[in-house]
Amino acid sequence: MNWKTDYRSFYYENTPEPLDLSLPADETALLSIDVQNTYLTPSDDPVERARWAPFYRRMHEIVIPRTAGLQNSFRQHGMDVLHARIACLLENGKDRSLSQKKPGWNYLLLPKDREDAQIVAELAPREGEIVVTKTTDSALTGTNLRLVLHNMGIKNVVLTGIFTDQCISSTVRSLADESFNVILVEDCCAAGTDELHRKELEILNMIYCHVISSGELMEIMGI
Repeated sequence: MNWKTDYRSFYYENTPEPLDLSLPADETALLSIDVQNTYLTPSDDPVERARWAPFYRRMHEIVIPRTAGLQNSFRQHGMDVLHARIACLLENGKDRSLSQKKPGWNYLLLPKDREDAQIVAELAPREGEIVVTKTTDSALTGTNLRLVLHNMGIKNVVLTGIFTDQCISSTVRSLADESFNVILVEDCCAAGTDELHRKELEILNMIYCHVISSGELMEIMGI
């Protein structure tokens, strides 16, 4: 992968290559979004389980281990690791956003203390790490995260998690609108299908964020 030339949409097909990234450790934080037990638990329905099998495979073989590696590298270099998860504060879910109340796949009733609402063990927050709980797709819109990042002096946000075309996309756009420099780690994210994942990366890349691989990121940052 070459982050300067890959994932170009129609709009940026002929745009010059971007400048090299500068990601100072004290101005850069890693944020992982919504890798929770509910999304990694296969359906009891064999048809649905088979339909989602490629997603589970990508998560277990690529996304989770590489995200864990990034988190550990950030920690070892004294850099901030943050977490966002989707859950409701009330048992009946009255506090959820409208999109989470509508019938269909996106309907979510995840009380914050329930096991399926927790972040998967491999990416669980370490003691002292910030965790925000959101009732919207965007981790910025649904929490005080913007203020927290601002207070911490963070200018660059490295994003990982799920789903690329939903909560990741919403968070990328919100961060960009607040003038954060957003780095989206391609192999630390997933959508329901690889096609949805790739298409959303093309939509987001260069205007709202820079799409990059975990290997490229670690080389650029020297971690």
